[in-house]
Amino acid sequence: MQSLWMLFAAFMFSVMGVCIKLASSIYSTSEIVMFRSVIGVLFVAVLILYHGETFKTPLLWQHLWRGILGVMSMWMWFYPLGKMPLATVMTLNYMSPVWIAVILLVNGFWQGKRKIENGLIVAVIASFLGVVLLLRPSIQSDQLVPGILALFSGFLAALAYLQVRKLGHMGEPESRVVFYFSITGTLSGLLGAFIQGGGKGVSQQIWHVHNAKGMILLLAIGIVATVAQIAMTRAYRLGNTLATANLQYTGIIFSSAWGVILWGDILNWLSWLGITMILLSGIATTYYNRNEVNTSIDDAKTLKSGTDPIVVEL
Repeated sequence: MQSLWMLFAAFMFSVMGVCIKLASSIYSTSEIVMFRSVIGVLFVAVLILYHGETFKTPLLWQHLWRGILGVMSMWMWFYPLGKMPLATVMTLNYMSPVWIAVILLVNGFWQGKRKIENGLIVAVIASFLGVVLLLRPSIQSDQLVPGILALFSGFLAALAYLQVRKLGHMGEPESRVVFYFSITGTLSGLLGAFIQGGGKGVSQQIWHVHNAKGMILLLAIGIVATVAQIAMTRAYRLGNTLATANLQYTGIIFSSAWGVILWGDILNWLSWLGITMILLSGIATTYYNRNEVNTSIDDAKTLKSGTDPIVVEL
């Protein structure tokens, strides 16, 4: 099942979240976004050349739109990680699967291609309640703006993931999707540094002096994020959209485990109940979507111009 690639991606993204949380005390958000993306560009470029693929694409504007959505989501995710508890930010960002389910269900109902199944709605709501039980985030008054940004990052991430699915159905390999996304992230990081410098260019004061810890964290963020991005792209490109989205919730479980290992957090019975609800709702969602027809890439190429491949599989 191709959607299981999301399990691996969720684990790697949880590792990335820990690294970003640690790196935020050393570097600015612009630096983290840029270095994360630069490493991604180099890493994926090597893979593309190794496999004899090409960087050319007839879908440049589609990549640009995916890049804009993804980079905006990344900025709104990375910044709060340095201002709020990791659990709170991860909870708000991981509402993206809920947004995906809502978008697909409403779209399918609107197009008359699919009825809204009560069981599926219950499964999605149960997933969200499981997240709340697991982490029970609280937002203080001085954390309102970062909290809103983290919440909105989940919505933009949902749109970006659906765009990834669309690119996959249009025949784009995941390596090229990640490559152009990383290019967009690199440019946005440089632009952020330029703006931070008051429009006077990227001054030396903008970039912090590297130390061993900082360099290791930046390298880890770039490599882990790129590997996770490739796995996520493969899951959305080849797997069931809603099943993949639900499996993304496991990132909350991994993040909770990191909390126990690194910071000695103790999970109470409500947290374990939340984990159980997430897992069971994920299984339920897979069950309700077992008859979903995945359009192959070759079939997607024959679609009429302007038809969204996501709608076809509804």
